Amino acid sequence: MPYRSSFLLLACWSTLSWAQATEGLGNLDEDDGPSADEALPTITVSAPRLARDLYDTPVAVSTLTREDIQQGQQGVRLDEALDRVPGVFLQNRDNFAQGQRISSRGFGARGTFGIRGLHIRVDGIPYTLPDGQAQIDAVDLDSAERIEVIRGPSSVLYGNAAGGVIDITTGDGSEMPRSPVLKLQGGSDDFRKLSVRNGGETGDWVHSVSVSALDFDGYREQSDVEKRLLNARIGYRLDDNRTLSALVNILDMPTAKDPSALTLEEVKEDRRQARDVAIPLDSGQSVEQQLVGLHYEDLDALGGEINIRGFASRRDFEQQLPFPGSSLIDYERNYYGGGADYTGALTVGDMTLRYVTGVDLARQEDDRGRRSVNPQGDVTGITGDEQQNATSAGVFLQSELGLTETLDLSAGIRHDQVHMDIDDHFFTDDQDDSGERTFREWTGSLGMSYRYQPDHQVYATVANAFETPTFTEFARPDGRGGFNPEIEPQKALNREVGLRGIFGNGLGYELVAFSVNVDDELIGFEATDGRTYYENAGKTSRDGIELGLDWSFSLDWRWTSALTLTDYRFDRFDDGNNDFADNRLPGQPRQVWHNGLTWYGSGDRFATLEAQYTGDYYADNANEVKIDDHWLFHLKGGDSWRLGGSNTRLGANLGVRNLLDEEYYENVRINSFGGRYYEPAAGRTYFAGLELSF
Repeated sequence: MPYRSSFLLLACWSTLSWAQATEGLGNLDEDDGPSADEALPTITVSAPRLARDLYDTPVAVSTLTREDIQQGQQGVRLDEALDRVPGVFLQNRDNFAQGQRISSRGFGARGTFGIRGLHIRVDGIPYTLPDGQAQIDAVDLDSAERIEVIRGPSSVLYGNAAGGVIDITTGDGSEMPRSPVLKLQGGSDDFRKLSVRNGGETGDWVHSVSVSALDFDGYREQSDVEKRLLNARIGYRLDDNRTLSALVNILDMPTAKDPSALTLEEVKEDRRQARDVAIPLDSGQSVEQQLVGLHYEDLDALGGEINIRGFASRRDFEQQLPFPGSSLIDYERNYYGGGADYTGALTVGDMTLRYVTGVDLARQEDDRGRRSVNPQGDVTGITGDEQQNATSAGVFLQSELGLTETLDLSAGIRHDQVHMDIDDHFFTDDQDDSGERTFREWTGSLGMSYRYQPDHQVYATVANAFETPTFTEFARPDGRGGFNPEIEPQKALNREVGLRGIFGNGLGYELVAFSVNVDDELIGFEATDGRTYYENAGKTSRDGIELGLDWSFSLDWRWTSALTLTDYRFDRFDDGNNDFADNRLPGQPRQVWHNGLTWYGSGDRFATLEAQYTGDYYADNANEVKIDDHWLFHLKGGDSWRLGGSNTRLGANLGVRNLLDEEYYENVRINSFGGRYYEPAAGRTYFAGLELSF
């Protein structure tokens, strides 16, 4: 297979990079950049739990700054920032009822709605539930300050459903040079967004309050959305080492319509149309969610650092799926939990051992119902009534031993218990489908990092991971309630070798080769009743190369590039009717290549051209439905001006997405019944915004 030789390619590139780094750094003069003895500013990453310099971290992790997240962006979808991360693939920009589909090294690709298989964190609060599902509709990108992405399986860090990690940090207000900031945006398909943010420091207090209102009709019929979001942080400095902070997040999304997927014939007839039953059913969802969190930090406790977090949230949800039958679902969810960790250091002989140990606890309580509707959208009966509860508890230890000044050994271990129970309240068939499942899993990691130059690193790591089916994925194809006894958690083993560094000319690079083996891979399929059910594939393999480049080759220009080359296949999978061995995993392209070129003028003036290539992939396990490859080009720019002699500034930005009006699909529904795979994307669209900061 094409990418099974990835480790050999990495070794060759490693030799070349080492030679170039040694030669290039050894011949620099004062005008060429930092010398070999002058390390560039430290980039610290904390998503791997043991905070450390990026070039001492033996894991594939990408960091995105405020500029990457916010500059000239609409601030609506995560793909605006994450497209530039190698190894990550995103779909479903504009169907807010289904949510964005995010996958990392194939983990998360199976989700038909919401996010599966990835651990999402916002300001230290896990947005991934104990059963493994996650929603990101309450993430406030207008105040997002930093995103760290761990691209490989990370159960040793965060437990269940951590095939990758997306760790989002919003600003606490201390970083705001001016406040308040008012933004007004508009664009194609009646896109409208208003946001206001206020923040700053007063004595020992720091605060940030961000409020936004989004209204968007969407490209297709039955795809409009109304969304209101508040994200507030307040912190108090108890003394030089101790802080206490609180977070409040409130989401009100009364409307998020779902146009559903089309057949190929329907796409050719009218790309903008919704599925024939979507409009009479008024398919879509409404959501209300409230979350509060507390964080206590002590930087000098027992000779180390202590962090204690707690959170509680409530979510009211109702969704009409785009088909008649048992398709009107609702739930009331209570989700709460917390955790504590301690970071310390020991001396072992003449070596330093740094470590972090802690505990994570969470509880999910879903009061879930399901009703049947006729094609006109009238409720015809109750088909499900269950109380679904999940409790997760994990204890972990991460350590790093400095063998020499340049060579580090890292190891981690974690034990998780996930208990899931269903209390069936629906007895029309005189059958109580109540039940419970408990999963106990040990995970571990071992890594080595060698910093052969101050700003160049080579590393290798191996780690395992596990992922339970979510409550939705435990649904039984026979229509009964309770747990499907035929499916089990999937387990993965990840091996990777990587290089990262920065040359004296300002070219930063990261090259990673990985190989992941997954047993009992969870795969979805759409049945004749319109619902999606799940089964375990026997075994799959995922091999690939990830390359990231970031080059500020002058004060005026910056080029970024993210290339992903993969080979994801079924090694063993027979569903009883077909043998899919050696077929490619559906929904995952073999090549994704994103490039961005930014010009910086005086002040805040900038212009960015982005180009992304997405290779072909399949929509089904049989590899009979092929999705063609495509290129997308986007353009954006902006500037700002001081108003009079005041500190007030007026900014403006303009953007064009899909500059060449390419016809492609924003989402492809995997293994869909009746040929309804396709959700067409918008053609050329425009957006513009004004920003007033005081």
